[in-house]
Parts: sequence; structure tokens; C-alpha cells
Amino acid sequence: MMQSLNARVIVVGGGPAGLAAATLSALENIPTLLIAPEAGPDPRTVALMDPSLRLLERLGVWPESLSMISSPLLHLEIIDDMGNLITAPHLMFSADEVGLEAFGWNIPLGPLTVELRAAAERAGVTIISDTVTSAEDLGAVAVVETAGGQRFYGEVLIAADGIESTLRKSAGIAVDRWSFDQHALVTTFKHSGPHRGISTERHRPGGAFTTVPLPGNASSLVWMGTPPVVESLMQRSSRELAMEIQLITRGTLGLISDVMPPKSFPMRGLRARQFAAHRTLLTGETAHAFPPVGAQGLNMSLRDVGHAIDVVLGFDDAGSPAAMADYHDRRSADVTERQAIISAMNTSMLAELLPLDLMRVGALSAISAFPPLRQLVMRQGLAPRKNLPFAMRG
Repeated sequence: MMQSLNARVIVVGGGPAGLAAATLSALENIPTLLIAPEAGPDPRTVALMDPSLRLLERLGVWPESLSMISSPLLHLEIIDDMGNLITAPHLMFSADEVGLEAFGWNIPLGPLTVELRAAAERAGVTIISDTVTSAEDLGAVAVVETAGGQRFYGEVLIAADGIESTLRKSAGIAVDRWSFDQHALVTTFKHSGPHRGISTERHRPGGAFTTVPLPGNASSLVWMGTPPVVESLMQRSSRELAMEIQLITRGTLGLISDVMPPKSFPMRGLRARQFAAHRTLLTGETAHAFPPVGAQGLNMSLRDVGHAIDVVLGFDDAGSPAAMADYHDRRSADVTERQAIISAMNTSMLAELLPLDLMRVGALSAISAFPPLRQLVMRQGLAPRKNLPFAMRG
């Protein structure tokens, strides 16, 4: 006798990817269960590009109140600040070059998560505030067990439970891992001059230094460097950090002030060898993780979410081997290509090897010199031109 289902789709993970997956599923009238404790405060911001904003609009959380505390990304700037003999040309991309009012928006992650959880509740998602400790493919259904001793049965599991995913381990999916000799410092600060909607990525020894606009004369910062450098920065006072930021930005944002207490994160890479197996679809950092270069992280995770729900809608049994293979095929090329490009770009700032740096300079020079390549890079930076999930299409 087949076990009766608690839901057709069970999502595990309470971050933006998990909440978006559960809400999108419920909005398609799919019985959906979300298992995750409520997320704590998060000081980071996330730059979401136009296709991701279309998905958020479909979920009912954009623009709404989030746009009042977020800032549009009108221009994307890349500056070679490596200090080497051969430097790449200065690059400035404008959204109007590809027919957009903005490439995307820089959104505070904490409020975004709160809005997504509220959207999940409005959509009718059943939310269990607990932690999943194990999962199993029983053949016709999958089961998850929580720390509270409850068992829930579903047709398919959507794993959004992070880089050390319980669901991925339970499904027996192997991963490739690597690490960078690098940490990222994140904070926000104020400045006397306008940012003019420009997100600036400075390529520096040790990693990228990226400022991203916030409302008013304020910006968020992701500052990547070797662990000793970041550890030293974490010990500085707000005033001392402001002076460091002032020097690196060379006055382009005016006088720097009010640097908020920073947090740091180690830079790690991960890629699952399969993106689906045993009635489990991997999304977000359960499937892929890499440095925050080029604002790809959550944008890729939301593409995972969109494709996962497309697969659920496209199969009578969304946990079948055919459904698993379809989802893997949908995500494999996108993840592999972007991960390779981002890792190569990041490694070129870390390695003291001339060939790697010359490759970085050559690539940026080619983008600058050839307008068709420039257009392709801008459009591909937003999302793949083909194979977008339904929720992200215009």
C-alpha cells in the first residue's frame, strides 16, 4: 500500500531560494510543504538582475515595499586596479545599451527573505519550522524526517538547505569542492557624493573590491582578499575602514563615513556531480557555490528554482528518473559555464602568474574593442538568452 502524501512538493530550506521555490510551486496550485526554521538577520545585499526580478514580481514581492529600500543598477563598471605593467581598459556598461531601464536592483537580503516568507504564507504553503535530519527515496515517494521526530511524505523534494545539504547527502549525490585563499568582507557605508547608479568592480591583488548602490548616498561593499588581509581589516575601527575605502575608491564617491560593522565569509567552491537524483532536485548552494564575482550567486539559484517548478509541472511524476534527468540537463550547461568563467576571473586576481593575468586583461580588452562581444557579454551577464524558466520570461 502506497504511503499517502503530505504534499506533492516538499521544499527544505528557508533562504530566498527555498522560499521562492515553495511560493512558486503553491502559486501553480501544487500542494507544497516548506520545512525550515525562520532565518535570522542577514546584513548582506544582493544584486538581482532583470530576469530574477520578473520571478519576484510573479511571486508578488516586487516592486512593492522592497523597491523603497533598494537601488537600481543603471551602470556596471570594471576597473583594473591590479597595479601591473599591462592593464585592462576601463569598462562601463549601461542598461540602456540593451534596452533596459536598469540591469537589476541591489536589494537588502534580510528584508527580501522576510517578504518571501510572507509571500509563501499568502500562497498557502504549509510551513514547518523544524530542521530536516534525513531523507529517503522509498520508490514511489520520498520521505523526510525532522529533528522533532516528524515524518513527511512527498512526490519530489526540492533541496535548498545550503552548502552542507542534508538532502543532497541523503540522495547520495557526490560533489566536487575547492577553496580559495580568500575571504570576503561585507559591509555598507555612506558617502558624500552620488553613486549615480553605478556598481563598480575593481580588480585588485587578492580579489575584487565591489561597491554596489543603495538608496541615497550609500553603498554596499564586498571586499575580497587573502585571509590575513581580511582578518586585519576586521579589527579596524569604522573610521579606519572608511579611510581604507576612501583610498581605494580614489574619491569617486566623495567622503566615506558610517561604515557598518563588517562580517567576513570564507570563499569556497562547490559543484554537484548531478543536479538531481532519488526524487531530489538541488537548488542554490546545494548544487553550486562560487565567489561573488559578477553578481551571479542568487540569480543562478533563482534560475534553479524556476526550472525545478517547470519540471514539476511538466511530469506526472516529478520524482521519476526522467524528471531527474530533465532537471540535470536544464542546469548543467548554465552552471558549468558560469562557474568556470567566475573561477578563472577570480583566480587571475589571486595567482602571481603572468599568463593568468594576461588572459584576464586580454578578455576585458576584447570586450572593450568589439561591440558585438560587448553586447553578448551584457546579455549573458543578465541570464542565458536561451533556456530561461517560464517564471523569468518576459
